[in-house]
Amino acid sequence: MNNIQNKLILVVEDEEFNRIYFEELLNQIHCNVLVANNGLEAIDICQKNDKIDLVLMDIKMPLMDGYQATKEIKKIRPNLPIIAQTAFALLGDKNKSLENGCDDYIAKPVKKDVLIQLIRKHLA
Repeated sequence: MNNIQNKLILVVEDEEFNRIYFEELLNQIHCNVLVANNGLEAIDICQKNDKIDLVLMDIKMPLMDGYQATKEIKKIRPNLPIIAQTAFALLGDKNKSLENGCDDYIAKPVKKDVLIQLIRKHLA
């Protein structure tokens, strides 16, 4: 787990319960966490902080959805890994996430082991 300790991860999530869950899980694996409540906030944070190592992007959010936010962030930081996370895990969602610029995809409810594996994959 050493290769992911102290990494800075931006959690983009509008649901408070999910946000707390991600923060707790990421703190357990010794990652540093920033939080954005919507896509617009995520873009702003990514513009101002080039230390972010990875983004966990909720897809369904108010103001700007995760797909649009991902496209905008990739314009600023094309190599920043973005993992889409959504509760609406329908057939084709993974492909749609990848087509919209996300580097990977995880369905909610998120399992800790699966998330750690994905984070490791993109930060190793």
